[in-house]
Amino acid sequence: MDLSVKKSDKHFLTPTRKWVEEYNLIEPNDKIAVGLSGGKDSSTLFYILTVLKKQFPFDFELVPITLDMGFDAEVDLVPLKKFVSELEYDLIVEPTDIAKIIFDIRQEKNPCSLCANLRRGALNNIAKDYGCNKVALGHHLDDGIETFFMNLLYNSKMAIFKPKTYLDRKDITVIRPLLAVEEKSIKNIINAKNIPVIHNPCPADKNTKREEIKELVNELSKKYPKIRTQFLKGAKTIDIGEFWLPPRF
Repeated sequence: MDLSVKKSDKHFLTPTRKWVEEYNLIEPNDKIAVGLSGGKDSSTLFYILTVLKKQFPFDFELVPITLDMGFDAEVDLVPLKKFVSELEYDLIVEPTDIAKIIFDIRQEKNPCSLCANLRRGALNNIAKDYGCNKVALGHHLDDGIETFFMNLLYNSKMAIFKPKTYLDRKDITVIRPLLAVEEKSIKNIINAKNIPVIHNPCPADKNTKREEIKELVNELSKKYPKIRTQFLKGAKTIDIGEFWLPPRF
C-alpha cells in the first residue's frame, strides 16, 4: 500500500498529528497495540498511525491485534490480513468467548455496553502479553459527540471520551488519536486508499441505542452544520465551575 503523503491527505493527517502532539499521545519508544475490528474506524486508525510513524522524529512500535469474538458465522479475515501485510505488519488474531458470554450465557437484550467492556478488557490483557504500554482505539469525533448524548439521555450524566486514559490496574494507557477527525473524513479515507472493510457479524449491529443517537446528531447537523467542530472546541474549553456541582463541606 502506498504510504506517500499527498496534499489531499493533509485534511486528516494534520488534525490527527496536532491532536497526538497536543495531548502527548505518542512518545518515544512506545509500543502501541492497535485494536483492529475490520471496521472502517480501526483500519483507518492503523493506516494513519503507520503514516505518522514515518513522519515522527522518534521511533515507536505498532502491534495490530484482532479479537476473534467467537460468533457462529465465520468472519473472513483475509482482506484485513492482506491490508496489514501491505503495511508491513503481521496481524495478531486472538480467540475469545465474548459472543458466547453475551448472547448464550448472559442473553443480553442490550449487549453493546457489556460487549465493549469485555472487548476492552481482552484487548488490554493481550496488549500487556505482547509487552505494549499503550492501546490505540479508533474512536472519532462523531463517536465523541454521540457518547456525550448517550450519557446525557440514558445515564443522566455529562461525560465524554478522554484523548488519553491511564489504567492503573492494568498499567497501560489508552489513547484515541482520531477524536479530532469526523466520521465523514474516515469514509473518504477508506474510499481514497481502498482500505478493506469487513462485515460485522454481530446480530445487534445497526440496531442499537448508539444508532438512534447517531440519527439524532445527523438531524441536528442539518440545522447546525458546525455541531461537530463546535463540540470539539467546547470539550477542550469546558469550565467545570459552570456546572451545578454540590458544595463540599
